[in-house]
Amino acid sequence: MASSAWKASVSAVDRYDTISKIMESLPSRDMNEAIAIEQAAYDNSSSLEEYTAACQPSKPQIPPPSSSPLSAPSPQPPSPTASSSAGIRIGSYTNCTPVSEGVTSEVFRSGTTALKVIVHSTPEPHNPLREVKILQTLHPPCIPLLDSFRDHEQRLVLAFPYMPLTLADVLDRSSSSSRSSSNTSSSALDLDLVRSLFRDILQALREIHGQGIVHRDIKPSAILLASPSGPAYLSDFGTAWHPTLSAASEPRDNKILDIGTGPYRAPEVLFGDKSYGPPVDMWALGAVLAECIRSPPAPLFESRPAHEDGNQLGLILSIFKTLGTPTPETWPEAKGFKVTPFELWTVFPQRSWEEILPDVDEGFREVVGRLVRYDGSRATAEEALTYKCFTTNDTA
Repeated sequence: MASSAWKASVSAVDRYDTISKIMESLPSRDMNEAIAIEQAAYDNSSSLEEYTAACQPSKPQIPPPSSSPLSAPSPQPPSPTASSSAGIRIGSYTNCTPVSEGVTSEVFRSGTTALKVIVHSTPEPHNPLREVKILQTLHPPCIPLLDSFRDHEQRLVLAFPYMPLTLADVLDRSSSSSRSSSNTSSSALDLDLVRSLFRDILQALREIHGQGIVHRDIKPSAILLASPSGPAYLSDFGTAWHPTLSAASEPRDNKILDIGTGPYRAPEVLFGDKSYGPPVDMWALGAVLAECIRSPPAPLFESRPAHEDGNQLGLILSIFKTLGTPTPETWPEAKGFKVTPFELWTVFPQRSWEEILPDVDEGFREVVGRLVRYDGSRATAEEALTYKCFTTNDTA
């Protein structure tokens, strides 16, 4: 049996740094693989020297450019032909002007219509054809799909009602207001607006979860607004999981883990639970709600940009610092994970939601506490809609 006396000299911070170095040395840059390597070394080594040797990063293997799945996309041909000086033509839509650009698509506006043009290859979990099929089964407040077609370059185009704002725009404006004013309370989002917008999105989630669909990328920019006062529509179904349409590429218990955005990613995904389901959407929505009720608005958790090394490790630490480090009692499902969160991390004390979100509306804080939690008893969309803050127009 390996001696464990040496372990007293290795702090949680030391182990965190070791995991980061191992992860940087792996061709896959996979955090869970790095944690597993470090954990095995920690469990099986009889001395600090043996542990250090077992964790020694190997030289990264850089694949040749031709084999890299992340090589730069080939130059795209010019956008569809111009129909006038005001814009271009896309299919039968004229005067189309650019609005935004994403990982796989460009969005144009033509009058009251938004056109999402798929311009780059779409590695899983991105799948625009599946997105079309999913959208065809949904109803508002999920964003309505008006049409789908191929343009003259055979690129897939999805047509939606044009929405001038996102919740991210509203949050940005509120944050900007707080920076230009000494009165931070003036930058808080109106609670009646929060109530109305989140009712809409909870109704959308109730519908998709009722069909077994998992959105997988709930975030402020995926919540579209018809006006500054709403209504709100749930969009961005390009990475959604569907129980039948996704079954061939992603079995129910072997889903892709590279989902979600920054501070809205659920902890079970960060620890490699491939059997996740609708609760990942509810965690994300709870994180968005917490951001909206803070004054000034600010993300509940800190997360580096996705392209930066260690972004997952940083997010995990931020979650643990904010909520407290989980235990087998507070997160019993994690006992079955390949890599558990119980022994490796610094033990941060459990914190109440009154400590985490002081000076916010009590009713909304209660909902956040039912959504942003480790265990599997997160409120469903159906349950969240029954909370007082969504059934009355009176604030606490």
